[in-house]
Amino acid sequence: MGKSKALFAGLCAVALVGTMGLAGCTQDNGSQNSSQGANSEQQNTAEPTASEPAEEVVLQIFAANSLTKAMADAQALYTEQHPNVKFGDTQYEGSGTLNEMLEAGQYADILITASKGTMDTAEENGYVDAATRQTMFTNQLVIVTKAGGPLVGQDITLEQIAAGDYTLSVGDENVPAGNYAAQSLSTVGAYTEPDGATGADATGKGGEWSASLLPKITFGAKVGDVCKYAETGDVDIALVYTSDVYRMGGVEICSIVPDDTHKAIVYPGAVTAQSENAQAAADFLEWCMTDDDCAKIWQEWGFDIAA
Repeated sequence: MGKSKALFAGLCAVALVGTMGLAGCTQDNGSQNSSQGANSEQQNTAEPTASEPAEEVVLQIFAANSLTKAMADAQALYTEQHPNVKFGDTQYEGSGTLNEMLEAGQYADILITASKGTMDTAEENGYVDAATRQTMFTNQLVIVTKAGGPLVGQDITLEQIAAGDYTLSVGDENVPAGNYAAQSLSTVGAYTEPDGATGADATGKGGEWSASLLPKITFGAKVGDVCKYAETGDVDIALVYTSDVYRMGGVEICSIVPDDTHKAIVYPGAVTAQSENAQAAADFLEWCMTDDDCAKIWQEWGFDIAA
């Protein structure tokens, strides 16, 4: 009996030790698994589950009136490619009027004018950030008449206009197209600058129209209005841009005004000094100049990208 008791006691001791060892292993493994689970949870918490959406931006643009159709198409394409960027109520006015609006404190992120001179004025007055300024587009000055009218197909010259052969419409002094028209007609004596400058050396502002021509001129506050006068037949002809023929319709080109009779027709653009979205505005201007699909829009509406 003594030997049996001793053997039984030994077996119990072995079993007890084994049980304790197993429990210890189980506890260690549980602690390790818990630690790994916590680390994994921390890692999952640190990593974003979805990308944050880009902040929405609304850009306000002041643009030359001749850009009406082309700019609207460009804005739609840009928003399609950049859904977080929207556009406010874009103002299309004569370039001089746009400067007056900025002077009066109206807000804009971007200014695009139809002449170097009007952008120079904006820069001199601190309306735009000069570092963002770039020449964007070019255009041509043309003589148009009512589509299907009696003057279609005639090659009308500046000399004929100066002689008073036709009634015509041109932009007023706040409209770059009107300045270009005055510059061109100064080369044939129909417009005289105070300092006697003519053609590309003239400003097309502050001068006098010849007594024989002035009664035959209807002035427009926007180049679109100028084109409309010819379309309706209120005047025989109008001096507008090639792009106006595309966007307005209802008129046909009689002749192209010689480039050497006026300053180069360019469209400078810049971010305004007051812009609260300067980087987004600069990105849009750059896109206008470099995107292939956008280039097709400008060409469709009669503009050329500046070299």
